[in-house]
This record gives sequence, C-alpha cells and structure tokens, in this order.
Amino acid sequence: MEELLARVTQATGLDPATASKAIGIILAFLKKEGPPAEVNQLLAALPGSEEVIAQSGDGGPGGLVGGLMGMGGGVMALGGKLMGAGVSMGQMQPLGRELFAYGREKAGEDVMGAIVGAIPGLNQFV
Repeated sequence: MEELLARVTQATGLDPATASKAIGIILAFLKKEGPPAEVNQLLAALPGSEEVIAQSGDGGPGGLVGGLMGMGGGVMALGGKLMGAGVSMGQMQPLGRELFAYGREKAGEDVMGAIVGAIPGLNQFV
C-alpha cells in the first residue's frame, strides 16, 4: 500500500492523508458496486486495502456538492465523496489512473477489466 500511496501522491499532488482516504473511498466503492469475485481478487492483491477502506471513514458524500452529486448514485456519488475528502476534479482522473494501473500490475488486466466493465461510467476515471 505504501508504493501505491507514493504513486498517487506524486501523480495528484495530494498529501498522504488525503490520498490514503481517497484510495479507501475508491476501494470501498469498488467493493460495493463491482463484481464480488474480481473485487475480492483485487483487494487480496493489495495488502492493507481493507485497513485503508476502514480508515477512509466512507460515510457518504461530503458537503452540499457531495450531497447533490451523490443523488445520481454510482460514479457520480463516488465523485462527490472524493470531493468531500478534498480531492479536486482535476485530481480525480490521475488518482483513478494510478490506482487502476497499480491494480493491473498486482491483480492483472482480466480482474481490472472486469471491474471497470461492470461499473457504468467508471472508465472515464481510468
């Protein structure tokens, strides 16, 4: 998880605490919305992922913008949660790219492809 965190902070400019929370929010989203078998394979390939999810405190979208974006559900709700955690719109795509590239390296293209393909709209962040 340290390597992923370093890559995300470098790609996004986020501080380590915000980057860790954002990673946890995204992994929690994948766990909720993605295909269970593939998501479990991804989480197993990322040691520390369950701890990051637990520490993210993913309690829902933050603030007015998060609340409004959360109404759409799915990827829109994810965007709202990330914004509520301090991730700007400009940081979301590099965050997603790094996280999914790392996931491909650790869990494989088949696992990540199935996850991205199963969640409508997710491909715009990866």
